[in-house]
Amino acid sequence: MQAAEITRREAIAGLAAAGTMLAVGSDAPAQQSDRRTQVTITCFIRYQIDPFQRDEFKKYAEAWGRIIPRCGGHLLGYFLPYEGTNDVGWGLIAFDSLASYETYKARLRADPEAKANFAAAQSKRFILREERNFVEVVDGTFELPSTLKA
Repeated sequence: MQAAEITRREAIAGLAAAGTMLAVGSDAPAQQSDRRTQVTITCFIRYQIDPFQRDEFKKYAEAWGRIIPRCGGHLLGYFLPYEGTNDVGWGLIAFDSLASYETYKARLRADPEAKANFAAAQSKRFILREERNFVEVVDGTFELPSTLKA
């Protein structure tokens, strides 16, 4: 069986949905609605990386695993290419509002480890391009189980 190819837009939408699912969680419905009101937006970062410096990007991402929560972001995860395109990575960070994102950015600018991580990325040039999008879940479309009968 041949794997179906998906478009870039479909891949981004899938990652955004997965990231939001992680932010909201898969707890009982009462806990879900509480979390959903706390995490309303997800910053979806798409990186074009140097595929020959994949390990450098991995170190960069691992550092954010310490920095982002300390500075107030809800880190959903960083993702490296696994199969297919080898020069694209993603990061997903959730916030309860754009205001909390702005506060987070100010904390990042003051954080010594964040400054060092940014500087390493610039000096080693393993990130070739970066784009950020902010996404939200469309009500009534999230975590719908399959209705396919086996």
